[in-house]
Amino acid sequence: MSLSAAGSGGPVQAAHRPVLALADDLSGAAETAVALRSPARILLGPVPGPVASLPGESLVLDLDSRQLPGAEAARAVRDVTHAVPDRTVLFKKVDSLLRGNLAAEAAAYARDARGVVIATALPAARRTVRGGVVHLDGVPLHETDAWRAEARPAPASVAAALGDLPSAPVPLTDVRGAPGALREALRACFAQGRHPVCDAETETDLDAIATTVLELGPGIRLLGTGGLAGALGRLLGTHGENTFDAGDVVRPLLIVVGTAEPSAREQVAHLLADGAHEVSLTTHELLHSSRRLAPPVAAVTVVRVTGAADPSLARRLVAALADSVADAARDCDLVLTGGETARRVLDVLRVTDLRPVGQIHHGAVLSRTPDGRSVVTRPGSYGGADSLRRIVRALRPAPVRHVPTDPTGVAP
Repeated sequence: MSLSAAGSGGPVQAAHRPVLALADDLSGAAETAVALRSPARILLGPVPGPVASLPGESLVLDLDSRQLPGAEAARAVRDVTHAVPDRTVLFKKVDSLLRGNLAAEAAAYARDARGVVIATALPAARRTVRGGVVHLDGVPLHETDAWRAEARPAPASVAAALGDLPSAPVPLTDVRGAPGALREALRACFAQGRHPVCDAETETDLDAIATTVLELGPGIRLLGTGGLAGALGRLLGTHGENTFDAGDVVRPLLIVVGTAEPSAREQVAHLLADGAHEVSLTTHELLHSSRRLAPPVAAVTVVRVTGAADPSLARRLVAALADSVADAARDCDLVLTGGETARRVLDVLRVTDLRPVGQIHHGAVLSRTPDGRSVVTRPGSYGGADSLRRIVRALRPAPVRHVPTDPTGVAP
């Protein structure tokens, strides 16, 4: 099965500039790493001491700050960015739906910068920004139900999501203007002490923004989605196209669905139709018992959570899910949906870094652990009804040779 490589296509600059990228969850870190199109390493922070990349390597740090209190999230950003060499390109990955500690982290990120250029469009997922407002398939974010699992309403604009950070809009007419127009618009924002929020609807728009930021020189930082990371990759990436050959598969495949997205039910149904084994865990038993799954009973096992839960219990619920699957996951290849789920599962397995290989579809990133296992991470809100089926078929083009036989699914 051929995958889109972690660095396929795009122009190559002769003088490589190292990239340090920060993400607030693991699926976003993986999405960023593969978008940068260069040899990359994903570190599961916090990392003691200064972070440094090898020559020609991009470094992506998962701060694991999506669910932290705002002050702690801001501190995590400051700890990494306070002493970064001028030549390093700094990129802060944010959620395309503007979730998480965006205001606190953006303020911390801007502290030592000449300016921060903000572009939160993600054309690959039909998420655009016009008039400073995020749109999903043409509908303003705050008029959709995309924040249904959040404890507060969606922000009405990017500027509103940034809180007290001083910002200024940069319309599409400037992004798509005559040569030099965007550069002057950004400079005008900086002169007023404001950080530009750029409209964008296409990858070409994001390419123009990234190109202009690199022209402006050291001290200007980028903040945006995986779409903006992709623009950086097209400018600075050094990889040619790679292919992934699954070869002889010897490990069972464990899929842990930790997302609350309604689409997850249909995605799992496709796997069950293909013969996958399902283990359902209710929110009640996760929160009130200590059930631990034994190694999977089938070549492909999918674990999902059923039942409603208060959003305030989400972090506790995901931690309980990770503990429940820990024993079963130790000798498996993994597919982990939802950034929080992915991080908690890898934490209990003591995995602290990953090497991205490529992506199966947008956002579904394949990485390798130091011991050679495959791990696919994917944001909960990404992918169509066939997302999990496509991932499994990419990883398992041939039947698994070794299948555990414990029929209980529960560890003694």
